[in-house]
Amino acid sequence: MANELTIKSPVDGSVYATRPPATKNDIKHVFADAATAQRQWAATSIDERARVCTAFVDAFTAMSDEIVPELAWQMGRPVSVGGGEVRGFEERARHMISIAESALAPVRPAPLNGFERYIERVPLGIVFVIAAWNYPYLIAVNSVIPALMAGNSVVLKHSGQTLLCAERFQQAFAQAGLPTGVFQVLHLDHAHTVMAIQNDHCNFVAFTGSVAGGHAIQQAASGRFVGVGLELGGKDPAYVRADADFDTAVENLVDGAFFNSGQSCCAKERLYVHTDIFDKFVDAFVATTYRYRLGSPLNEATNLGPMVRTSAADFVRRQIDQAVSQGAKALIDPNHFENAVTNSPYMAPQVLIDVDHTMDVMREESFGPVIGIMKVASDDEAMALMNDSPFGLTASIWSQDLDAAKSLGAHIDTGTVFMNRCDYLDPSLAWTGVGDSGRGCTLSQIGYEQLTRPKSFHLRHAF
Repeated sequence: MANELTIKSPVDGSVYATRPPATKNDIKHVFADAATAQRQWAATSIDERARVCTAFVDAFTAMSDEIVPELAWQMGRPVSVGGGEVRGFEERARHMISIAESALAPVRPAPLNGFERYIERVPLGIVFVIAAWNYPYLIAVNSVIPALMAGNSVVLKHSGQTLLCAERFQQAFAQAGLPTGVFQVLHLDHAHTVMAIQNDHCNFVAFTGSVAGGHAIQQAASGRFVGVGLELGGKDPAYVRADADFDTAVENLVDGAFFNSGQSCCAKERLYVHTDIFDKFVDAFVATTYRYRLGSPLNEATNLGPMVRTSAADFVRRQIDQAVSQGAKALIDPNHFENAVTNSPYMAPQVLIDVDHTMDVMREESFGPVIGIMKVASDDEAMALMNDSPFGLTASIWSQDLDAAKSLGAHIDTGTVFMNRCDYLDPSLAWTGVGDSGRGCTLSQIGYEQLTRPKSFHLRHAF
């Protein structure tokens, strides 16, 4: 079919899988079925929902040996680290299941004689989840499990790059015995995604993707009174103070910059290092970067795979070239990485110094294996630079002074402040952003709030 959705593998450029896109009629029937199924699902107990969702997690994790190489073929993550996504998926899912009862418990104000008053958290109806390809399971599970635990039904639309991930969800839910219609998958192009958002049965949209994509989703939903959660981009900074544990900072920030080939919304993309340790830090950072092994993600020795597609790699290459033309210095010789190939997704990592905020590489999301490192003379200078961005997803401070980290973190415009770690989602904490990083919240008890609505009961006793 000419209009088939196609997964072109970054491994070798081959077509890995194709699927026919859903039609307007398919969308109509899927949402109608989801609406019918949701009414029955909402009537089940939280214990029963937990039983089914736990069985789903068990079924999913049992597929790990198939999922890991499948991920490599679809989006390029090396099999040597692919199991981490399955483990993270399990951690988040089980946590959100475990806290559902308390998170969904009625809110009861102080007793009032002659009245019974409480606020229930009731499901919205149908949650339409639009997931991204870079962490296809971790991103989707953030919304799918709590939406179901809250009594909603879910329609999942996955990226065209990771269509098979949506089907793995569907397969595991079928094995878990989830009632028919409560969770469904639609493979959609952009035009039909808009149709789904505008379907009368769609009650909430949970989107993860680019800033441009977020604007498009918001525009599509603008004619309807439905909630929209947007997890968008990042240009996440880190500040390495002079008192940082040096070796820990270097090791973790290299990983934070280059894991998943830098294709993470919360990857470290800007580093600010105190002048007292700057030269030593840069030397160690470069030496650690040279230890990466770029190659086929199917090779167990590889820990840096290809980017998702050549156009994405070319975007990062252009950012680097522009920065160098403006005075930046590139410290990594791409020729060291024998599998780095121009005009391909296989891109060597790069470390830039002599950068500043006039350069796109320090302002626009790179979403690739490049990092700019700037020298700073004080905490105040570092804070000003960290806040000089339209994004605000995460920021990390590397220091042995807990009080200083708390004080500095209070002044950073960001959704999450890390100290001595980065690029991690703790399911006990709210995952949220400010500015162009989006709006809304997933994970933690707070993550349940956007997937339910309050319903007040004001009951006066009979005289």
